Amino acid sequence: MQTIEKTEPKLVELKTRLAEINDLEAAASLLYWDQATYMPPGGAEARGRQLATLQQISHSKFTESAIGQLLEDLRPYEASLSYDSDEASLIRITRRKYERAVRVPANFMAEFSKHRTEAYGAWARARPANNFAAVQPYLEKTLDLSRELANFFPEYDHIADPLIDFADYGMKASFLRSLFANLRQQLVPIVEAITSQTPIDDSCLHQVYPEAQQLKFTLKAIEQLGYDFQRGRQDQTHHPFMINFSTGDVRITTRVYENDLDQALFSSIHEMGHALYEQGINPELEGTPLAGGTSAGIHESQSRLWENLVGRSLGFWKFFYPQLQAFFPTQLGNIGLETFYRAINKVKRSLIRTDADEVTYNLHVMIRFDLELQMLEGRLEIRDLPEAWNERYRSDLGIVPENDSDGVLQDVHWYTGQIGGMFQCYTLGNLMSAQIFEAALAAHPEILVNIEQGQFSTLHNWLKENIYQHGCKYTAAELIGSVTGTQLHIAPFIRYIRQKYGQLYSL
Repeated sequence: MQTIEKTEPKLVELKTRLAEINDLEAAASLLYWDQATYMPPGGAEARGRQLATLQQISHSKFTESAIGQLLEDLRPYEASLSYDSDEASLIRITRRKYERAVRVPANFMAEFSKHRTEAYGAWARARPANNFAAVQPYLEKTLDLSRELANFFPEYDHIADPLIDFADYGMKASFLRSLFANLRQQLVPIVEAITSQTPIDDSCLHQVYPEAQQLKFTLKAIEQLGYDFQRGRQDQTHHPFMINFSTGDVRITTRVYENDLDQALFSSIHEMGHALYEQGINPELEGTPLAGGTSAGIHESQSRLWENLVGRSLGFWKFFYPQLQAFFPTQLGNIGLETFYRAINKVKRSLIRTDADEVTYNLHVMIRFDLELQMLEGRLEIRDLPEAWNERYRSDLGIVPENDSDGVLQDVHWYTGQIGGMFQCYTLGNLMSAQIFEAALAAHPEILVNIEQGQFSTLHNWLKENIYQHGCKYTAAELIGSVTGTQLHIAPFIRYIRQKYGQLYSL
């Protein structure tokens, strides 16, 4: 076995190389953030070229044979360490990512990056114009490139498996199909029971709420929840997202509709949940492949936990509602807490995923997941996607979009990423959030009382200790097993839905 003295210089060299690659990726992320927030439309073509260049350079540097040799040389050292140690985890996770990355040519990554930028620009123009035809050729190329990417891993059971694996390591289409089928079976009767009742009046949310005041309140709320503005900021964009350039610079975006109080408020809390994860990562992991969320599903669990299980709870608003009324005395001064609470938790058959309530939300996700699989399998052509989309909304949610802007064009994901492996994380996140929150309450039953008092540090610190600090040292399955004592299952989420909405709708 090599001695630590001989091995440590190689570990230092590996870390140095990885830090350089991380810097390139952070620079690309900054360009993307600018593109989605402040960049003038005329910069789109050049921005696509710039992002593609950085993508090609970083991918080429990461897949150099020298990194492969360092990882091979470090095997004995890794074996001498505890599985949980930062060093062993760094070597293990870097090797996993390296072995995957070397199978994808750098020129392909550059081409895909450039295409994603062009497709995003086309989507940003096509959605407000309700013009699917304008973006159809871009989406057809995205599908071709997505299949090509998957086929660099030809040992798959299903063509979507490698694409899913990129975001949610260890997950496969077969597992997700089964999981989602069980979930759908549980949810559909609940949706039917609720939507057969007289709808909740949510008109209090659809008055005129000035943009500046909405933004001011969201900043106040997310700071109290724990978002560190010394290491972050909030800006506006078409489709809200979180992005990090380091653990010291984790930014969020939101969108504001002056006639819909829901949008900015819950988009901000949602993206803040992502950001708390990134801000809570152990700073010693900075500049390495460990300094990020362990999977898209785990990441989404944190945004949904803060947005829904905390942010849409009655206890949360017992504390924050008087403050919200003070911001909007004309609109909410005569609206009681119970009326407001019921309004923000209204269940309805709706068209827009990001506007969907907790009960119907996963049905939106499963529609997209199924359509992705059909496209990848060659059973659904891009030209037929709008019709297929509308038919699934008719059959699954009993509602049909009047235009493609509220239909197949509503989500940015297929127009700025790949087709396949893009949407499953949202439902995984919902399931995981309920399971994790149950574990947090079991450890600290006082959390619910704390929330009513506007005190969020107990929950925040528990999440930092058990999830955030580890970055991606552990797989999602390992993390869920460690934190909750069992593997992922739907029961905690169904319990949560039945309890909360059973009370709201007297089920």
